[in-house]
Amino acid sequence: MEQKNEVYQRLIKSGVRPSVQRYAIMNYLLTHPIHPTVDKVYQGLCDQIPTLSRTTVYNTLRLLAEHNAAQMITIDDHHVCYDGNINPHVHFICKKCGKIIDLFDEKAPRIRKHVTIDGNVIEEEQLYYKGLCADCAAKEKAEREEA
Repeated sequence: MEQKNEVYQRLIKSGVRPSVQRYAIMNYLLTHPIHPTVDKVYQGLCDQIPTLSRTTVYNTLRLLAEHNAAQMITIDDHHVCYDGNINPHVHFICKKCGKIIDLFDEKAPRIRKHVTIDGNVIEEEQLYYKGLCADCAAKEKAEREEA
């Protein structure tokens, strides 16, 4: 019951009118902290909501990000994913397997909305590191030791 209320409150607080699809997508983000893409969210919900389309998922995720109900993580032009955790935190992207991991122990920037620095109006912040995740690093190490 608490999760249902959290999802509904997040939508309302963000100024997003709840609908069955919006509720389901927001709930998916909050219950699957895997930084899913549009396709992952669609695949995760299409059996539950047969009328759901990829376009609806795409538009809803964009709407949630625009209203600060979710975070859009833009890694490059071809890789965009979403995070239900809207608190500032650092992301780590593995260059080998593509996994995205939250690094909550790393200090993340906290900028007040619409702060101006040298005349530039800052509206959002993102910080991510790139490298090898622990699994890929361990595999590479094992491969080097075998050789």
